[in-house]
Amino acid sequence: MRTINQIIAAVLLSVLVACSGGNKPKSAESAASTESKSATIEINDEAQELLKYLEESGDYVNGRNFPSLIKASVVNEELAGNVKIIDLRNPEAYAKGHIKGAVNVEFGKIPDYFSNVIKPFEFDKIILVCFTGQTSSYTTSLLRLMGYGNVYAMRWGMSGWNKDFASDWWLKSVSDKYETKLETVENVRADLTDFPQMNTGKTTGEEILAERFNQLFAAGFADAFITADQVFEQPQNFYTINFERKDKYDAGHIPGAVRYKTNGTLGIVSEMQSIPTNKEAAIYCGTGHNSAFVTAYLRLFGYNAKTVMYGNNAFMHSKMLKDKTLLSWLSFTEAEVGNYAYVKN
Repeated sequence: MRTINQIIAAVLLSVLVACSGGNKPKSAESAASTESKSATIEINDEAQELLKYLEESGDYVNGRNFPSLIKASVVNEELAGNVKIIDLRNPEAYAKGHIKGAVNVEFGKIPDYFSNVIKPFEFDKIILVCFTGQTSSYTTSLLRLMGYGNVYAMRWGMSGWNKDFASDWWLKSVSDKYETKLETVENVRADLTDFPQMNTGKTTGEEILAERFNQLFAAGFADAFITADQVFEQPQNFYTINFERKDKYDAGHIPGAVRYKTNGTLGIVSEMQSIPTNKEAAIYCGTGHNSAFVTAYLRLFGYNAKTVMYGNNAFMHSKMLKDKTLLSWLSFTEAEVGNYAYVKN
């Protein structure tokens, strides 16, 4: 009798295990389902090759040096060292005042300058500067992805160097214009899709990277930037990406904005597949620096990405100042401006 009862108990146990899927947690089932769904969407060959090459080259965007920013105070301390300063501003602005020793190189000529004019790796640091630090961040991101590991963007640009420059740029651009229009609801991501078709005609990741790199510099940087006014006035026209911590996102974001993790998006197929290819992507962070780095990476892959100039500082500056201690906001004030010497010519 005891043996029969043991057999019955064993049968019942096996049935329960079978019905429960081997006691697999619900979350594991959900993850497996999501993984399966993602795996059914193939990405095009050029995107695959470029992803593979960038990963093999060091996966810069997921490394500790991303984004590669440097403070004006550090630049000032290292002026006598083995550094090269490249000023990306227009010749007129450069002539009115620039860092001593800086050379003026326009954005479109950067690839040739690095290939044929200088030997980049002879310098300990190559520091890019512009008006606000955002164009130099965009440029630095592209150069780093090409393997120039000693390139940095100066935070805040020349606005962080001296008030004479800041008054026309950063100090003039901070605003709380749209603080009352922020939302706190969490928005869902778009459906997964293929990466953009780059159509370079190249076959290896190295060739595709070089082709896209040259194409982006030839196209200029104007189309890589967008204002807060444009996004707030017609938010439905953009797939807006908030590239911040969750607590900052929850405290208030652009209507419709979807949050993407700062260290868990770029180079991850399932994450990037949720960025639509048929819509402009407006990327923003607190200052416009990090988002410029992200925008460069996405544009390299063919996404129609644009960075929101000045980031949160352009539309919720007062709120950033109020919650600075709580959320560690990086808000621009006169305290961020140095009093460093510059020369004219």
